[in-house]
Amino acid sequence: MKAKEIRELDTERIQEELRNAYEELFNLRFQQATGKLSNTARFAQVRKDIARMKTILHERQLDAQAEA
Repeated sequence: MKAKEIRELDTERIQEELRNAYEELFNLRFQQATGKLSNTARFAQVRKDIARMKTILHERQLDAQAEA
């Protein structure tokens, strides 16, 4: 997911996507441990998506604090 796409989502939707990404990361780790992982590059993609989502959520939190 691109940062631009994430910014267009509301906060609740981003949090839902973040939970899904963590679940996918867990499943990827499980597949790797059992030797059934075929696309190892997906690890990096999911981790970067998680970082993007967390960054945008943090930016929104800081904006909300600045407004208060």
